[in-house]
Amino acid sequence: MSTCATASRDLSEPLAGTAATAPTWLLLEQPGPWGTQALTASHLDAAVGRALERAAKDTGVRVALIRRPGRHADLHTGARHRVFVAHTRPGRTWIRTTALDDPGRLLALDFAALGTGDPGCLALEPHDAPAPWEEYTGDPLVLVCTNGKRDRCCALLGRPLAADLTASGVHGTWEVTHIGGHRFSPTLVVLPHGYAYGRATAQGVKDVLEALRDGRIVTDGCRGRSAWERPGQAAELAVRELTGEDGADALTVVRTEGAAPAWSVTVTHTDGRAWQVSVAQVASAPPRPESCGSALGSPARMDAVGVRALRLPAHRIRALAAGRP
Repeated sequence: MSTCATASRDLSEPLAGTAATAPTWLLLEQPGPWGTQALTASHLDAAVGRALERAAKDTGVRVALIRRPGRHADLHTGARHRVFVAHTRPGRTWIRTTALDDPGRLLALDFAALGTGDPGCLALEPHDAPAPWEEYTGDPLVLVCTNGKRDRCCALLGRPLAADLTASGVHGTWEVTHIGGHRFSPTLVVLPHGYAYGRATAQGVKDVLEALRDGRIVTDGCRGRSAWERPGQAAELAVRELTGEDGADALTVVRTEGAAPAWSVTVTHTDGRAWQVSVAQVASAPPRPESCGSALGSPARMDAVGVRALRLPAHRIRALAAGRP
């Protein structure tokens, strides 16, 4: 059976620069079946789902549904929903969690503040004191895309991976509704750092988690860090390839200039080094399906076509990081 994932793998389609952009993730547990647009096609109240989509729009917050791997009871009422909020920018990563009977209470959150990484804004109602949020101290969250209603590859490849990880003791494993890139299935994102991976294997995920325990990342199979837009994701990975840097929070994308099909991206290191990366958007060839059953297309990919070391004084790097010219 030909699938979009098979075509992408056979064509050796690059993974860098293909992760979803999400500085902050809001994850809501919702057991039961998921439709193509899961926030409005599941047992979550559709009005709440639409309102969450509207509230998160253009804030830097990505809302997704999650559930534990395995068979899912087709429950409509009575379930208590585990909620996670995770921020992914280097040096500022965190996860907070709570449990709710009524997901509609999430609409009281300050989504704009969450998008900037401010955990102090977590309150479910204007006068909640204290808010029922706790710092999450468990294993990294491993979110495996399994929504077969969006693409069959996510179900055929993602669900077995999620089950294998859970069976082997990866306790932070959850199924997630959609993180983009069906053709790279099985695909996943690891929080709080926000690095996404494609064509994943159970052993590969364990290697990623082992590295993260030491504050390192694995670049093999990495699609990029969700904190950055796609050109920044490709630029960061290009600097890592050039330098061999594997510190999870060592690199920051401080500036992206230009527009499709060409960008200049500035990447800095915590030790004061900096690089300018030229990123080009090119059409993938030959044509291939971006999703199972879709027409053949030429999905855009991000190619780092040049990396140049910069010699900048510390005050200049600080200015770039602060968004000053």
